Amino acid sequence: MSTSALDPVRVTVDAGDWLGELPRAWTYIGYDECNYTYTPQGQALLAEFGAFQERPYYVRCHHLLCTGNAHGFYKWGSTNAYREDDDGQPHYDWTIVDLILDTVLRHGLKPFVELGFMPQDLADPRLYDKTADGGRMEQYQRYGWACPPKDYARWHDLVYELVRHCVARYGVDEVNTWYWELWNEPDLDYYWKGSIDEFCKLYDYTVAAVKAACPTARVGGPGTTNPRHGSHSDEYLDRFLAHCTSGTNHVTGERGTALDFTTFHAKGGGYRADPWHRPQQPPSVQRLLDAVQVGYEIIARYEGLAELECVLSEVDPDGWAAGGAWDNANLNFRNTEYYPSYVATAFHKLSEYAAEQSWDLKLLSWAFLFVGERCFEGTRTFRTQGIDKPILNLFRMYARLGHRLVRLTSTGAQDPRAYADAWGSDAPADVDGFATLGGERALQVLLYCHHDQGHMDGSTLQEREIALEIANLPFETEGLVLRHYRIDGAHSNAYAEWVRQGRPMYPAPGQREAIMARQGLELLEPPQPGMLHDGRVKLSFGMPVHAVSLLELGPA
Repeated sequence: MSTSALDPVRVTVDAGDWLGELPRAWTYIGYDECNYTYTPQGQALLAEFGAFQERPYYVRCHHLLCTGNAHGFYKWGSTNAYREDDDGQPHYDWTIVDLILDTVLRHGLKPFVELGFMPQDLADPRLYDKTADGGRMEQYQRYGWACPPKDYARWHDLVYELVRHCVARYGVDEVNTWYWELWNEPDLDYYWKGSIDEFCKLYDYTVAAVKAACPTARVGGPGTTNPRHGSHSDEYLDRFLAHCTSGTNHVTGERGTALDFTTFHAKGGGYRADPWHRPQQPPSVQRLLDAVQVGYEIIARYEGLAELECVLSEVDPDGWAAGGAWDNANLNFRNTEYYPSYVATAFHKLSEYAAEQSWDLKLLSWAFLFVGERCFEGTRTFRTQGIDKPILNLFRMYARLGHRLVRLTSTGAQDPRAYADAWGSDAPADVDGFATLGGERALQVLLYCHHDQGHMDGSTLQEREIALEIANLPFETEGLVLRHYRIDGAHSNAYAEWVRQGRPMYPAPGQREAIMARQGLELLEPPQPGMLHDGRVKLSFGMPVHAVSLLELGPA
């Protein structure tokens, strides 16, 4: 790393240079366990996101059509929406589906309806042996839910009845604001036991059903995984889009299929269980950006598709949400300030790339909570045992931003796509961000300082000194106050307090209160008058690697 990396980073905000509306692309969350939605812990977290009031957050979850006992656990859920009686006649039961959707809407959020997975009685018996040793339900939970349907017409009717029910219950105007996405990661054998052609057939029947029940509803997909040049995932996304634009529709026999938005997933790394907890390479912002760029290039091959909204319906530092630090100590980064600094960096770089392409890109964080886990388990969650993790404070920062984007330049900004390796090992920390105007006399500056290295131990990474100047404020500064909120190892960080309390798996009452006292968004220093120097607001401060700052200039 060059010595220039240690020079002060100069950040300049030109509040008079308006760049348009801030694209609040991050207002999407999701999780596997649909039944966690209506638990007390799930409702409390949904209420937190609903209270942000930037715009409604969308909520996506797996297993909405699965068969089981309607009790969620890691990577599983069920609703019993579809069953067949002894005569083989379908019966629909929307009780649990209604409970999930009602809960989402009651807290001011919106459903991002993932249509999946296959109900037990509808799974293709040629792929799913219902009589195999181990029990019918065990076999179903192992792989039956990932099978194609035994009867595509019955799948059509299931989707049609679900959408029709939602229109009757919530109204067509409400349903028109939702997303309807088919399946999840069909390019992975774990999630889809059929072929690409069978998935395209399933999509055709799904579109026909949704549009028959609500012609103005939005349908899309395919929700495939990281596209890489020459990979199976690359081929899957390409063939799906080719089918939608020019393939023969399995329902109508005509050319093409409706596609109202596109989806795929991108992850910055991958981890598996390791009983020895050996150090592994950290998440990579570059790898995540590369995957999204390849995805865009595939989409842009087809006329008109790059103009559609694209939702990265899972976009995260890594790909194993239900794994934690007890499985692999490297995953402890999710408890710490590293997680928000990574997400702030990745989301900003992705938004910049999308703006370069004039691409409407949305970002869904695959994170929620796990009921009953040990405190700070290290799973990819916003909250643990009812305690907010540092990552949730990043979304609190996002919620405080204004709507008008103004120009921010930083001498510390890095381009991860230009790194010599996937982690920018020889590059300095990335110090960058953006600024907004909100209200009549308010300006917000969000800055992050991040380096992919140091997720296990960031002690070797040096703090950066920031020299911030704000010029051309479009309002009088008299009586304004500057507030500086910070997420780092010492601020807005309940995990750090949990460590000080001895890392209790189940904190005692006194410990719990001490930990929760540090869970919210905290000031770096007391509010200061917004003093002008030569017509500009000027200040200096340090930022550790990994940290996120939100500076607000506004009325006292």
